[in-house]
Amino acid sequence: MRKQRLIAAAIGASLIFAYSGGSASAHAKPTTSKKNEHVYTVKYGDNLWGIAKQYKVSIATIKSFNGLKGDNVLPGQKLVVSRKKAGAKVKSSATPVRKKETTYRVKSGDSLSVIAARHNLSVSQLKSINHLSSDTVVIGKLLKLTGTSRHKSSKKTVAVSSKRIKKLNQVSTAKAIMKEAKKYIGTPYVWGGNTVSGFDCSGYLKYVYAKVGITIPRTAATIWKATNAVAAPKPGDMVFFETYTTGPSHLGIYLGSNKFIHAASSGVKISDLNFSYWKSRYLGAKSIF
Repeated sequence: MRKQRLIAAAIGASLIFAYSGGSASAHAKPTTSKKNEHVYTVKYGDNLWGIAKQYKVSIATIKSFNGLKGDNVLPGQKLVVSRKKAGAKVKSSATPVRKKETTYRVKSGDSLSVIAARHNLSVSQLKSINHLSSDTVVIGKLLKLTGTSRHKSSKKTVAVSSKRIKKLNQVSTAKAIMKEAKKYIGTPYVWGGNTVSGFDCSGYLKYVYAKVGITIPRTAATIWKATNAVAAPKPGDMVFFETYTTGPSHLGIYLGSNKFIHAASSGVKISDLNFSYWKSRYLGAKSIF
C-alpha cells in the first residue's frame, strides 16, 4: 500500500510539473510588450516615414525606442511606437512636448528659407527679427526665432495668423526644394543611386528633400503612398509617372509652367510635362504639405 501511494504521488507531481511548463520541452512563454508601450507590427509596404506619420511621432523617436541604426524595416517586425511613464495619463501616440526654441545657430547647408520653414516663420519675419538686410547667412551665426520687428512699434510683437504662417512656410519650403534640386542638374543616372555621384529618380528626390530637412521614403511607390494627393501640382510638389512597370515607377519635382526636374536616364534634367512620352504616362501629383 505504501509503495502504491508513493507511485501515485510521483505521477501527480510529474503531471503538475508538465502542466506548469517546467519540462525542458515546453514552449517558451510568448513575449509581450510592457503595459506602458504601444507596439506596431510592420506590414508589407510599410516604411518608417509612414509609421511615424500614422502614430504622430518622429522617425528618430521610433529608431531610438527600437535601437534601429538604419531606416529599413521588415514585414512582421514589431516596433515600439510610443512609450509613457507609469501612471502618466497621456495618449499612447502623443509626441513628447519639446521646449520651444528661441534661438538657432546656422549650420552648413542652411538657408533663411529652410530655417524659417523649420520654425514656423516666414523669411521676412526671420529677417526682421534679426535686422537682416539680405538673405545671406553665415555658418555659426546665432539667429533669434522670437522677438519684435524693427519696422513696427517695439511694443508690438511680430504676429501672423496660423493660416498665413502655414501658407508662407509652404511657399518658402517649396522654393528651397526647387533651389536645391537645380544644384544637381547634369548629375548622371545610376540605378539605386542616392548620392551626388549618381542618382536614380527616387534617390534624387530623397536626397534633395533631406537637404531641406524633410525625410521621405526611398522608392517611387512608397513615396506615392506616403504623400498627399492634389488635383493640380504646385511648385515643390511631386509628379508621378507609370513607366517600366504598373503603378508609380518614376517621379520628379514640379517647377511650375508644366516643367519638372528629375533624374532621367540621361541624368538630372528639366523636362516638359506636355512632351508626349511624359504626358501619356502621367499618373498624378502628390504633396508633402
